[in-house]
Amino acid sequence: MNKDLKVNEMYIKSKDIVSYLQPEIVTKIKNLELRAKAVVEGFMVGLHRSPYHGFSVEFSQHRPYMQGDSVRDIDWKVYAKSDKFYIKQYEEETNLICNIFLDVSNSMKFRHDAPVTKLDYAVTLASALSYIMINQKDAVALTIYSNKIHNYLSPKSNRMHLKKILLSLAGIETAGTTNTTECLSQVTEKIKKRGLTIVISDFFDDVENIAKAIKKIKLRKNEVILFHLLDPTEIDFDFDKDALFVDLETNEELSSQPYHIRKVYSESVAGFIDKLKNEMLNYGIEYNLIMTNENFEKALFSYFRKREKMF
Repeated sequence: MNKDLKVNEMYIKSKDIVSYLQPEIVTKIKNLELRAKAVVEGFMVGLHRSPYHGFSVEFSQHRPYMQGDSVRDIDWKVYAKSDKFYIKQYEEETNLICNIFLDVSNSMKFRHDAPVTKLDYAVTLASALSYIMINQKDAVALTIYSNKIHNYLSPKSNRMHLKKILLSLAGIETAGTTNTTECLSQVTEKIKKRGLTIVISDFFDDVENIAKAIKKIKLRKNEVILFHLLDPTEIDFDFDKDALFVDLETNEELSSQPYHIRKVYSESVAGFIDKLKNEMLNYGIEYNLIMTNENFEKALFSYFRKREKMF
C-alpha cells in the first residue's frame, strides 16, 4: 500500500480496508470521522478471516432478511461485506447509553516500540467506538480526564453529537498525572440509567482505588469494559544501552543500565497487570490488555461481544 496514504475522503476501496485496522496505517488519516469509519469497516470486512470467524455483528438499524421481506429493502453494502442479507430498519429508539472515559495524563504520550503513542491509539479507539454506537442509535457520553476532568459531553445519539465528540478527541493534548478513581467517581453520579461504561487508560494509578470506583459503576447496573493500553516496551523493557528514564507524570529521573533492573522491573509490571486484571474479574469486569502495536480488531470484538450479551 502507498505509505503516503492518498485517501479519498468520500470513498475507501474495500480491497484496502482491512489494512486500516493497523494503527500505523489508520493514524495517518487526519480526519477522525474518516479514520473511525475506516477502522469499523476494516473490522467488518476482516471479521470472516479473523480468529472470531462465525461471530455475528449486527448493527441495530439492521435485522436479518426473512422470507416475505422485500428485496428492495436489502442493504447491499452490508451484503458485500458479510455475504449475509440484512434489512434496513429506519426507526429505532436509543438502545443503550455508553459512557467513554479517556485518560489523557502525560504517561499516555509514551511511545517506543509501537508505531503510535498510547494517546494516538486511545483516540482512534474512542472515535471508532463512538462512530459505531451513534450509528447504532446508541447514546454516547465522553469524559476526557487525567487528574481532573478536562471535558465532559453528556450522552446523546445524533450525528451532531458525534461531530462534537470527534472534535473534542481531535484537539486532545496530554496533561497532568492520573487519577482515574476521582474522575470516574465524579461522573458516576451523572449515570442514572443502566448502560455500558468503557475506560481507556494505561491505569498507572492505585489498583485498589480503581477497583472501588469501578464497583460503584457496577452497583448502578452498568456493564464495564477496561482497555488497558501499554507500549510493548513497557512490558518487555527492551532497552540495551545505558539510559536515563524519566517519569512523564512526575518528571522523576533514574539513570541506569537496563540489564541491572530488567528482572525487577518485569516482575513489578507483571504483578501490576495481574492485580488489575484479577480485581476486575472479581467484579465481573471485562479486562483487555492491548498493546499499541496491535490492530484494533481485539478491542472492537470485545465491545461487540459485550453488547451482544447485554441484549
